[in-house]
Amino acid sequence: MFYDSTYLILVPALILSIWAQSKISSTFNKYSKIYSSKGYTGSQVARMILDSNGLVEVRIERVAGNLTDHYDPRDRVLRLSENVYSSTSVASIGVAAHEVGHAIQHQQEYRPLIIRNNIVPVVNISSRASWVIFFIGIIMGLPFLTNIGIVLFSAVVLFQLITLPVEFNASNRAIKILEDKSILYENEIVGAKKVLSAAALTYVAATLTAISQLLRLMALSNRRND
Repeated sequence: MFYDSTYLILVPALILSIWAQSKISSTFNKYSKIYSSKGYTGSQVARMILDSNGLVEVRIERVAGNLTDHYDPRDRVLRLSENVYSSTSVASIGVAAHEVGHAIQHQQEYRPLIIRNNIVPVVNISSRASWVIFFIGIIMGLPFLTNIGIVLFSAVVLFQLITLPVEFNASNRAIKILEDKSILYENEIVGAKKVLSAAALTYVAATLTAISQLLRLMALSNRRND
């Protein structure tokens, strides 16, 4: 059987990804059963924070799925999953506040967010084209094509690296707002922090996976050239 030793490069990232997904799932489930004393829902907290920051024009919409929450800077819409939108749990409030953090970043023109948003179209194209071009280069023995594939995939790595400060900053903003506005009590803040910290691990895992994939492409290219 054919054995490709370059797959070993992906093992640490794979292990971290599995652990991160398990961590966010178990942590969110745990704190989704702990309800805030003040009884605010995720959507109410989001509206409260948006309005207090002058973002009254940002709409809040309910979307299907689990942990599909996101802020859309193009349409100025905050989309919250069903479990977050109507739930009064500590987990839901933490996630809702995190997504509002992205809206505040957009309002304040937080540079990493602006850069990330601007390169999204490029990354969408390069992520699809990089593998095709790379393996055509491998099959046809054309090093310049494999190099183009590697350069294109580097855009994916750059996107993931920029995503890290964007997500960490949004979580930090969320926790500070929840504390400053006394939306959650101190013991509830602890739970919200754990949920957002677990979510952050998924972004770290995605970044490590992208870097590992890039290293694997480079290893395959070097092996072919040798």
